[in-house]
Amino acid sequence: MPHSMTGFASAEASVPPFRLVWEIKSVNHRFLELGFRLPEELRSLEPLARELVAGVVRRGKVDCTLKILAAEGAGPTATVAAEAMQALQRLQSDVLQTFPEARPLGVGEVLRWPGVLVEAQQRPEMLTGPARECLQQALTLFQESRAREGSRTAEFLEQRSATIVALVEEIKPMLATVQDRYRAKLVERLARLDIQAEPNRLEQELALAVQRLDVAEEVDRLISHIAEVRDVLGRAEPIGRRLDFLIQELNREANTFASKVQDETLARTGVELKVLIEQMREQVQNLE
Repeated sequence: MPHSMTGFASAEASVPPFRLVWEIKSVNHRFLELGFRLPEELRSLEPLARELVAGVVRRGKVDCTLKILAAEGAGPTATVAAEAMQALQRLQSDVLQTFPEARPLGVGEVLRWPGVLVEAQQRPEMLTGPARECLQQALTLFQESRAREGSRTAEFLEQRSATIVALVEEIKPMLATVQDRYRAKLVERLARLDIQAEPNRLEQELALAVQRLDVAEEVDRLISHIAEVRDVLGRAEPIGRRLDFLIQELNREANTFASKVQDETLARTGVELKVLIEQMREQVQNLE
């Protein structure tokens, strides 16, 4: 199943009094580029996290963020250091003896004083295991998100492929009569100019024109490339680069087709083919 390079997922794990939150998001990129934002306490987890992400993602710019938050409903995660407050009180008394008019410290100022508040310890050995399991959960959700988006893209590409095949099948009867229509047009022009062409010379010109106007090979290759696109869409592997190459080939054949045809109806078909292929190209850029 195709996977999109664009996706987002998050997962949480409770480690009282903390809550671990992984967020993974990705956008299109030519290669695989991984970025991690981890708390300093869990920086040692990055090599393992890179290995886990690289094991399921092949292309894209992937940003992974781990946050350590207070658990919902949990009380304050910080305590007041009695010794620090006593030391601060002694300092305040000394200052007030020298400057009686000085304003005493408020509660907020005391709590902001360095060393007064002691945060609950975030022990890496306590958080590493849950963080790893939480990352695996986030990756599962991330892959499901990318698969859903990839499925929608594959459906879009299949619809455009079917439309291209229908267009080609519609014009095939016209291609069989290109020589006759060009002969009639050439004879009509000669008649307007009151010129009597030699039969042999006329046939030579017709033969050269048919060679220039023949698009049978381009049509066959269009059908062949569309068949390959459909086959690739069914593969259980990264397919973005292969599809990108096939779209380039489709575009090349459509351009050649459009440059050769002289008939107005066929020219409109050539434009429509190029529009459909461009729509496919835009979508293929999103696939891994």
